[in-house]
Amino acid sequence: MPMSPQRITWAVVADEAIARLLERPEDDGELVAVEELTDPQAHTRESAMHHGPHGRRAGAGSRAGSQATVGAGDSERHRQAQVFAARIAKRLEEHHVAGRFAALHVIAAPRLLGYLRKALEPRLASVVVGTLDKDLVQESNAQLTQRLFAPAPGRG
Repeated sequence: MPMSPQRITWAVVADEAIARLLERPEDDGELVAVEELTDPQAHTRESAMHHGPHGRRAGAGSRAGSQATVGAGDSERHRQAQVFAARIAKRLEEHHVAGRFAALHVIAAPRLLGYLRKALEPRLASVVVGTLDKDLVQESNAQLTQRLFAPAPGRG
């Protein structure tokens, strides 16, 4: 018999390039993958920043020039992170409206977590049961399950 939507818990684990949507099984076992969203341009933007017009304008040994490159790249990186956060929030909203989950954990790199919080519709934000501002996208499902659902020490 399928699990009641009132009991289904999901987690989203994200950085600025990848968002993994995970579901906690009915038997309270290890989180399982539902979907992965990627922003393939995230890595492309990183390398392009070092070859963009701001980098060419700066003198080879100029400290101020390297800061200009970072400043220009940071602005674009922030904008793209906001776009990716909005995309993640939209996809989560679609799944929530479809009744796929009733509770959500959000784990994201600090900057992305801020953008995600702003992008969540109030209806979706109301089912967020916990957030963690860490970049854990490379952790295994087992590690994430342990981190999110392990009983607190002294309980059990």
